[in-house]
Amino acid sequence: MKRRASVQDVHGFLEAIDDGVVRLSDGQSRAVLEVGSVNFALRGEVEREAIVAGFSAFLNGLTFPIQIVVRVLAVDVARYLDDLEARAGQLPGSLAELARDHAAFVRRLSRNRTLLERRFYLVVPGPIETPVQRWPFGRSRRHAADPAEVRRQLTARCDEVQRQLGRCGLAARHLGTLELAQLYHDWWCPELARLQRLQRELADYTTLVVQRKTHPERRS
Repeated sequence: MKRRASVQDVHGFLEAIDDGVVRLSDGQSRAVLEVGSVNFALRGEVEREAIVAGFSAFLNGLTFPIQIVVRVLAVDVARYLDDLEARAGQLPGSLAELARDHAAFVRRLSRNRTLLERRFYLVVPGPIETPVQRWPFGRSRRHAADPAEVRRQLTARCDEVQRQLGRCGLAARHLGTLELAQLYHDWWCPELARLQRLQRELADYTTLVVQRKTHPERRS
C-alpha cells in the first residue's frame, strides 16, 4: 500500500531564510527573482523577434539550472481601488478624472467576473556541494559551505540573470528576506495569507515571546 505524502514530506525541506537566501535542509541554497512582463501582443514584429531571440540567448547561455514559476492570483480589487483613488487625489485635474473613471470601470468589471493577475519568478540555485566519501567504507558526508561565499555566488548569478533579462526588456528584482517569507506563506497557507500579511521583520516572528525572567539573588 502506497503511503500518502504528509505536509512534512512536501514542505520539510525549508531550513531558514536569511538575508535574501533560502537555505534548504540538504545544505543547498536558493535565491528568488521576481520578473516583470511585457505585452507581447502590442509589440511589432521586429520587437517580437528581438525579444524571442534575446530570451533564447539567455536560456542557451545559462551555466546553471533555473526554475521558472508562474502564479495566477485573484486580484485584491478593494486594495487596488483604494490605492488608485488615493493616488488620484494627488494628480492634476484631467489625470485625476481619468483615474476615477478607470476605478469605476474596474469596480463594475469586478462585479461580474474574477480579475486575475500573473506573477513570474525565477529560482536561482546556489553552488552545489560535492559529497566527500570517507574511505573505504564510511558514508559520504558534505562540508558545510561558508554562508558568505554562498551569498556572494548567488548574488553574482542573480546579477547576471538580471542583466540578461534586461536585454529582453524584462525587469527582475531580487526578493528580500521578508518577501521570501511572504511568498512561502502564500504558497502554504493561501487562504490565511489573504487576511494576514507579514508586515514586520522576519526575526520578530521567530523570537520567543515569553522569556525567563532572572531574579536578583535574595539576601539572607
